Amino acid sequence: MTTTAITPRPRLRGFTAESVFVGRSLTQSLRDGESLSMSILLPVMLMLLFTFVFGGAIEPGGAYVDYVVPGIILLCAGFGAATTATYVARDMSSGIIDRFRTMPLRSGAVLTGHVVASLARNLVATAVVIGVGLLVGFRPHADLLAWIGAAGLIALYILAITYLFASIGLAAGSPEAASGYGFIILFLPYLSSAFVPVETMPEWLQWVADNQPITPIIETLRGLLMGTDLGTEPWWAIGWCLAIVAISAVWGAWLFGRKSRRH
Repeated sequence: MTTTAITPRPRLRGFTAESVFVGRSLTQSLRDGESLSMSILLPVMLMLLFTFVFGGAIEPGGAYVDYVVPGIILLCAGFGAATTATYVARDMSSGIIDRFRTMPLRSGAVLTGHVVASLARNLVATAVVIGVGLLVGFRPHADLLAWIGAAGLIALYILAITYLFASIGLAAGSPEAASGYGFIILFLPYLSSAFVPVETMPEWLQWVADNQPITPIIETLRGLLMGTDLGTEPWWAIGWCLAIVAISAVWGAWLFGRKSRRH
C-alpha cells in the first residue's frame, strides 16, 4: 500500500490576497446600493438643511455654507465608513471566515480589503459632497497645494475612521450591534467646531470640543480650503489620525486572531 504525501498549498505572494479582497469588498459596496447612496444623501441633506434652514439665523450674510462644508465632509466620511463595521460583523457572524482560514492567505487580508474599499468608496462620496457644496455657494480660496493637502488629510481621516469601524465590527456580536456602536462615533462631529464655533458653546462643552480629534481635523480643513489661520491644528489633526490608525490596527488584529481561533 502506497501513501501519497500531501503537499500544502503555497501562500499567495505579494498583495494578491489583498487585491482579491479589495475587489470583493468593492463588489459588495456596488451591490449594496442603498447603503452607498445613503452615505452620500444624508450628508448632502444635512448640508442643505444647515445652509438654507439654519444658515440664515447663524450667519445672516449667507457665508455659512463656507463654514459648514468642511464639517460636512468629515460627516460624509463617517457615514460611509460606518458601513464597514456592518460588513466586517457580517463576515464574522456568517461563517465565511472559517472558509478563509483554510486558504493559504494572510489573515489580515480580509480587513485590508474592507478598509481599502471603504477608502475608495468614501473618496468618491466626498467628491460628490464637495461638488454639491460648490453648487449651493461654497467658495474655497485654496490653491493647488492647499487642495492636495486637504485631499491628503481627508484620505488619512477616512483611513483612520475606517480602521476604527472595522475594529468595532470585529468587537460587535452582530451587524446590528456594530451599527449601534458606530452611531456613537458618528455623533462626535456635532460636538466639535463643525457647525458652530467652539467659543459659542457652554464652557464645559468647549473643553470636550477642544479635546477630541474632530475639531483639529475640521479646523485644518477649514484653514486649507478657506485660508483661515492654521496654527498648530495640522499637527494635532495628523497626530490624532495616526494614533487612531495605530490603535485600531492593533486592536483589530488582536480581535481578528482571537475570534478566528474561536471559530
